[in-house]
Amino acid sequence: MIAKEYVISAPEGIHARPATGLVRLAKQFQSVINLKKGDRIVRLNSLLNILSLAAKGGETITLLIEGEDEETAASALDKFFADI
Repeated sequence: MIAKEYVISAPEGIHARPATGLVRLAKQFQSVINLKKGDRIVRLNSLLNILSLAAKGGETITLLIEGEDEETAASALDKFFADI
């Protein structure tokens, strides 16, 4: 399992547009990818799951990636978070 922390740099946080991109990206991999904020963990397969976290700019989130292509998924998600 790979766990990676990210600080949300966008002041508006994770809103619908980046959340949609995250779901699309996560669906390209067979690994189970979860998003954690505080004590809440949601699966990264639904826009509503992501939006329910209400991740705001400056907050820290953790991606939990587990599966046969976890390293490839982690690399792609690194790039995604570097670009938003």
